[in-house]
Amino acid sequence: MLSKQVGLAALLLRDEGATLDQMIETTGWLPHTTRAAMTGLRKKGYVIDSDKVDGVRTYRAVAPE
Repeated sequence: MLSKQVGLAALLLRDEGATLDQMIETTGWLPHTTRAAMTGLRKKGYVIDSDKVDGVRTYRAVAPE
């Protein structure tokens, strides 16, 4: 799971961020598992934000210092 979580973090750290569908496609996880992994990243110090444009939510993260 650790390597998938690293991949998830890499997606979220991109300038364009990632949609839930992109994260699911990359990890192979179900939506609730993907959201739980984002919660795990928050607990590790990542700041995760999201915005919704044309009905599509995009998540972005800032890595902990």
